[in-house]
Amino acid sequence: MIRLTYASTAITDFSPENLLALLKTCRVNNAAKNITGVLLYSHGTFFQVLEGDETAVAATFEIIKKDKRHKDITLIEKLPITERIFPYWSMGFEKLEAKELSEMEGFNDFFENDLTPVGLASHKHIIGPLLAHLHSKLVKQITLENAEQLPAQHEELPIQHEDPFIQLLHRVIRLGLKFLALLMVIVILFGIMDVVYVIFEKITQPPFMLLTINDMLETFGAFLAVLIAVEIFLNITVYIRSDVIPVNLVVATALMAISRKIIVFDYNGLSAEYVSASALVVIALGITYWLIQSKE
Repeated sequence: MIRLTYASTAITDFSPENLLALLKTCRVNNAAKNITGVLLYSHGTFFQVLEGDETAVAATFEIIKKDKRHKDITLIEKLPITERIFPYWSMGFEKLEAKELSEMEGFNDFFENDLTPVGLASHKHIIGPLLAHLHSKLVKQITLENAEQLPAQHEELPIQHEDPFIQLLHRVIRLGLKFLALLMVIVILFGIMDVVYVIFEKITQPPFMLLTINDMLETFGAFLAVLIAVEIFLNITVYIRSDVIPVNLVVATALMAISRKIIVFDYNGLSAEYVSASALVVIALGITYWLIQSKE
């Protein structure tokens, strides 16, 4: 592969419509040849980078040189490369003011005075930093576009509110929720100690180092109690987060709670109606949770 860089002067000033038409043509033609790169236009000067197979890039450059819309076509660099700087753009595009380019550290007013084919060719040391600058701008542009496509954040108790009194209440409630979260962490730690105690108690009673079915069910119950406490902790904190809608965790917590109850059922002492009703609750919660997840 090679990277070919050239500059030229537009015959007439390009309007936004002209630039858009040129960009569309470049993208279609380059994509068909697996050529990537970037096109910069500023104050009547074109600066373009082409990356791809040497034969394809050379053929494209010959076509470009015959284009009557520009003149003073000057080859700046033609280098062999092992990887592309602009691998994701059949043709990235930037229309920058000379002032913006002049703000690049270390180049003072170069771009205000020498942003011409001759100026670029005689100052090849600026090509590397210029390409890095263009690459950075294109990456930021894609990042912003992706961010705009993300779903809006959801916050139950926003700190900012148009009503100062409601804003104050939200702040008070958020402080209360943080205190509840702290208390729940303490409960979780005690729950973990309870799990350790239950296991120790069961394995130290005859028969030693063995767990019966009832012992295992009681141990599972202790484990699940801790997990439910963790889910409740998440339910508390979700009201001061902006990336989760609470209904997800509420339903998940309810599903875990009823599942825990079923796991530790003593079926010898329960009626068929009670067990059936519990099963229906599990099914209903499971379907609800599935529907919520499928809509995200």
